[in-house]
Amino acid sequence: MKVHEYQAKEILARYGVAIPRGKVTTKPEQARAIAAELGGRVVIKAQVHAGGRGKAGGVKLAANPDDAFTVAGQILGMKLVSKQTGPEGKIVHKVLVEEALGIARELYLGVVLDRAVGLPVLMASKFGGMEIEEVAAEHPDAILKEHFDPCQGLQLFQARTLGFGLGLSGDTFKKFLKFVTALARAYNETDATLAEINPLLVTADGDVLALDAKMNFDDNALGRHADIAAMRDLDEEEPLEVEASKYDLNYIKLDGDIGCMVNGAGLAMGTMDIIKHYGGAPANFLDVGGGASQERVENAFRILLSDPGVKAVLINIFGGIVRCDMIAAGVVAAAKKLKVQVPIVVRLEGTNVDAGRRILAESGLKLQPADTMADAAAKVVAAAKAVAAP
Repeated sequence: MKVHEYQAKEILARYGVAIPRGKVTTKPEQARAIAAELGGRVVIKAQVHAGGRGKAGGVKLAANPDDAFTVAGQILGMKLVSKQTGPEGKIVHKVLVEEALGIARELYLGVVLDRAVGLPVLMASKFGGMEIEEVAAEHPDAILKEHFDPCQGLQLFQARTLGFGLGLSGDTFKKFLKFVTALARAYNETDATLAEINPLLVTADGDVLALDAKMNFDDNALGRHADIAAMRDLDEEEPLEVEASKYDLNYIKLDGDIGCMVNGAGLAMGTMDIIKHYGGAPANFLDVGGGASQERVENAFRILLSDPGVKAVLINIFGGIVRCDMIAAGVVAAAKKLKVQVPIVVRLEGTNVDAGRRILAESGLKLQPADTMADAAAKVVAAAKAVAAP
């Protein structure tokens, strides 16, 4: 789960991470009042779940309260389009009005899980303000890394190593040590999957603050963090993904035109790979799970077909815990109820496969059976291209 910048800063501040003064609002009039409270000169920042806001016109400086009113009015309601939003963009419903600070240096700081090592890794760089992927590509030696044990937390010697590597000294160095250890603790104790400060601001007075903040959290751990779960903003999420979450379906919308319904994350990934191999593009990741019921399959199929970009569907099921006949019955029920018009290719293997194939064959629906994954992928790609052809 993602949260907005202002929410990430609220969470980090609880752990002692230094942040600029600021307040969030949905109205230009309130932006004016907040600016006056903060001393007049402020930064107005669009609150959307995407990066690249500055280049997209979503972060602007306001010289005084009246200017803050004007700028907030320009940003609120705008469609912000960046690399991370895609061409469809995101509508801005909230802005963060934050005190404008003098910038001496901009650094990068972030914590993620290094799956290759099996430990969280704290990364730092002198190249703040850039995407970490760009830094890795252009200046790979400029990324400092410290892996740490989540049970022990980031150790002081590790924090010192990072601080020295960034060229910090004096009081700024001491403030950085406090900042980075607080960030690591916040990452651990909130079950975050990402805690990123970009840029990490060093002011002319030597203060160290989170000028921007991004946090993502493990959905499976939200039961331990009711306060964080309450921060979920459904307006920022893909509607079909929100709908799928109501039925505990693992659904992620993609940009292709071939809808996929699979049981098991590994098989789903393999299905998407083989579709790409045969020249197609998956429209979604959809895992109905190992113990899916007929009702769940119907809901999954309905959500999959709600995407207007889907031109063909591939159903790829390996019956282990879930039975092929039950999947087949769910598909047939949903297809009849929704009056499906797009081609459907079905590949079933495993428990009760013969019964499942019989249900599909006797359904009266135009379903294309497939024997192997390769056969299924070739057929569905061809079907999608035929539909797309003028």
